[in-house]
Parts: sequence; structure tokens; C-alpha cells
Amino acid sequence: MLLPYKIEGRLEAGCDEAGRGCLAGAVYAAAVILPPTFRDERLNDSKQLSEKQRYTLRPVIEQSALAWAIGIATPEEIDKINILNASFLAMHRALDALKIAPEALLIDGNHFTPYRDIPYSCEIKGDGRFLSIAAASILAKTYRDDYMKRLHEEYPHYRWNKNKGYPTRDHRAAILQYGVTPYHRQTFRLLGVEQHSLFE
Repeated sequence: MLLPYKIEGRLEAGCDEAGRGCLAGAVYAAAVILPPTFRDERLNDSKQLSEKQRYTLRPVIEQSALAWAIGIATPEEIDKINILNASFLAMHRALDALKIAPEALLIDGNHFTPYRDIPYSCEIKGDGRFLSIAAASILAKTYRDDYMKRLHEEYPHYRWNKNKGYPTRDHRAAILQYGVTPYHRQTFRLLGVEQHSLFE
């Protein structure tokens, strides 16, 4: 069972990101503050849920949360400051957009860049341990999936409606056949090998 908070009585925001391992598209992050009484047995790490389950839970989270927000870092920002720092930037932007200031942050993963003077703890596999991080993982994942589906309408060859920009065989085959788009991360190894010719 996922825990509702790390320290009882403290207003905690769970933070998680989606899209770090993708070859294309922005990285999305979410910050969620849940009320201490919130419980939902369906809530889990977004990777453990089906797409249907994630989209079913999204309005439950949004309606139940004391506050929630989405932050984004663009492919250009990813190429400029690297994907790890871009993930932190997206988290910071999500935290900036919260209508309530949290007293502490629960960050999924093992690294983070401090946000203002708010204390934080990095939680390995936190999306499978804390409700607020699990909620953030679902929001980040579903909003990013919506974004990739929109990009698919613009560039259907890459099948982003299915692979969401991840390095699948069909995605890399499309890069090889059609080249790169403005949404591809130019600093990533898009074909799994060096591909200098793609950018010349």
C-alpha cells in the first residue's frame, strides 16, 4: 500500500517526470499536493497501470488534490542543458504553478536541484511508495502522451501516437527513412549509433 505522506501533518508535494528516455518531444513533470485523507487503491506508479487506468485516475487526482500543476522543458532546452537538468527545470516549473506552496517536496529518483528554500527528499522508486508521487507520475505521463498524440498529427511517419517518442524499432526506422524533425532531441543518439550525417 502506498503511503499518504512521509511526515504526518506536513504539506508535501510529490513530483515526478515523464519522457526522460525519449528521442523526441518535451519532458513533462507534475507536482501534486494531496489531502492527508486521500486514499485510492487503484493509484500506483503510472508504469504499472494501463493507459485506460491512467486516464481514469487523472480526473480523480485533479478533483481530489489540494493543488496540482504541470511543468514542461522543451527539446531545445533538453539539448542545451541536458535531459537531467531539463527534468529538474520542468519540476521547478510545475512547482512554480502550484496554487498552494508546499512545506516539503518528495522527488521521485535520486537527484534533484533544490527549489527555493523548501526541504526535499529524493525517493528511489517513490512512485511506487508515496501516493503524491504516484499521482504526479500519472499526470505527467498522461499530459505528455496527449502532447505526443498532437505531434503525431503533424509527423505521422514516426508513430508517436503509439511509441510516444521512445526509442522503439519503428521510431528509429522512421528516423532513418525520413530524417529528424524539429521535435527530435539533437544531442541524443537517435539511431542507437553515431549519426552525424543526420545533422549535416
